[in-house]
Amino acid sequence: MRNLTLLTDFYELTMMYGYFRHGKKDEIATFDLFFRPFDESNFCIAAGLEQAVQYLENLRFTDEDIDYLRSTEAFEEDFLASLKDFRFTGSVRAVPEGTVVFPYEPLVIVTAPISQAQLIEAALLNIVNHQTLIATKARRVCYAASPASVLEFGLRRAQGPDAAIYGARAAVIGGCSSTSNVLCAKLFGLPPKGTHAHSWVMSFPTELDAFKAYADAYPDNCLLLVDTYDTLDSGVPNAIKTFDYLTAKGYKPVGIRLDSGDLAYLSKEARKMLDAAGYTEAKIFASSDIDEYVLESLKRQNAKIDIFGVGTRLITSNNTPSLGGVYKLSNLVSEGKSYPKMKISDNPVKMTNPGVKTVFRLFDKATDKAIADVIALLGETIDETKPLTITHPVERWKTKQVSNFYAKELYVDAMADGKRTLPQKSVYQLQKDCAASLDGFWDEYKRLANPHDYKVDLSDKLYELKQQLIKEERKTVAK
Repeated sequence: MRNLTLLTDFYELTMMYGYFRHGKKDEIATFDLFFRPFDESNFCIAAGLEQAVQYLENLRFTDEDIDYLRSTEAFEEDFLASLKDFRFTGSVRAVPEGTVVFPYEPLVIVTAPISQAQLIEAALLNIVNHQTLIATKARRVCYAASPASVLEFGLRRAQGPDAAIYGARAAVIGGCSSTSNVLCAKLFGLPPKGTHAHSWVMSFPTELDAFKAYADAYPDNCLLLVDTYDTLDSGVPNAIKTFDYLTAKGYKPVGIRLDSGDLAYLSKEARKMLDAAGYTEAKIFASSDIDEYVLESLKRQNAKIDIFGVGTRLITSNNTPSLGGVYKLSNLVSEGKSYPKMKISDNPVKMTNPGVKTVFRLFDKATDKAIADVIALLGETIDETKPLTITHPVERWKTKQVSNFYAKELYVDAMADGKRTLPQKSVYQLQKDCAASLDGFWDEYKRLANPHDYKVDLSDKLYELKQQLIKEERKTVAK
């Protein structure tokens, strides 16, 4: 794992220096990493925790790093000397990767000396925001494609190597069956997927020559790209001839790939041609600027596509290219006393929830489906033996009473005293965890357009604490 200690905004370092100068560097701070509501999805799929833990495990300032900071002339030597022994010694509680999460629910909760917790803000947001965004987009794409499977094909259009590697990882967590990215496949134990390009076909005298040559190279895995010249008049007929050639040798062809044109029309016509030739089990694979909205349209048109390759619009999350994740101070322990903290704003979206928190997910006992979440103060419990009234955190007149439920806390301990406590899981296990989390919600919450509003409430104690801090701040401002 690379040392990413200087992957931070400069003001994190200037604040560290300020804490050092004012004797505050060892005050214990709790920060919440959460996202605010955004238009494309009512929930997200948590991802990136593994890389976040790896980053924290490897935090240290090298001599070269310290020399660079010295060159900025922003720090005194005693502060720079203190960085030589810098390590992350805090704790991290987090929502496991693959979990469905809603706005304002902390994905990651960091408790550490404030200098440490401050330094890591930008890098944690970079890691968790990106993977959560792509896992969420992949969930939407795979939901729209179902029952067809989806391969991640975004390497060449991703915003740099890291975005390609970790975006592909997140896409598999969100539901993609694999990736074309060989380095990602190697790093995370995935089978790399791909066939051949148009250049392969164009490098041979004829399309049929190219197809047969590919069949000779991969007789057990022959999937042919049929749109280089003319899909229906040339590509599919030549693919069928090649399949006849393979079958005569005792091999079973895999199928064809469409990469341009009217995918609905071409897939239906190609399906007829393949079936008429006896290749009813041959798969039709499609790519070409696909996202969840294209997929829903193809489904309505009864397109005959078995597998999709999705690249640009998945790896860049084109409709929402960034997640509005933030990292906010929620509690400070100074001289042995705990002080809940919150940001207060005229804009309700920008206000935060104070204190050290947890989140409970309530499930209906009869169906095992989620019915509401409750953001609570750490140490609170949910009484499952009596009905609970869920209240909208802002529009307090909106209430719902739930009964016959059980509650689960969402968090796991990821680090304690600076040491990893998070078990490592394969990407495919995280994909299974994601599928299980999604299965805990009714389809009405998961649909792509106008999903049903899922209830996320504040516990009474947390709500009262929030109102108390708002009143105290107003009194301070009035003075």
